[in-house]
Amino acid sequence: QVQLVESGGGLVQPGGSLRLSCAASGSIFSINDMGWYRQAPGKQRELVASITNTGSTNYGNSVKGRFTISRDNAKNTVYLQMNSLKPEDTDVYSCNAVVRPFIRSIETSYWGQGTQVTVSS
Repeated sequence: QVQLVESGGGLVQPGGSLRLSCAASGSIFSINDMGWYRQAPGKQRELVASITNTGSTNYGNSVKGRFTISRDNAKNTVYLQMNSLKPEDTDVYSCNAVVRPFIRSIETSYWGQGTQVTVSS
């Protein structure tokens, strides 16, 4: 089994910053893409940012220029640095990782439990 544990969410004022972390553990042979998604109540889940195992990144249009995704492959950890936060960034942020648990297994997508980010004065 693979577990993803997120940390770093909380309450921040508009214009502030937060850094989210997501560490993968368990049966891991390799991790392909890792990413962050967010979903507000009643809305569809949307991509915030993703990063491949070689460092290529992709961002949602609403966060480009404000958020930065990075990863530490040695620690199986992905980070999301969020700057210039806006009230509309308020959401539950979930970590995703595409993991190959064993050398001969297929890749499987895993999700963290989600962490709340609230941007409010």
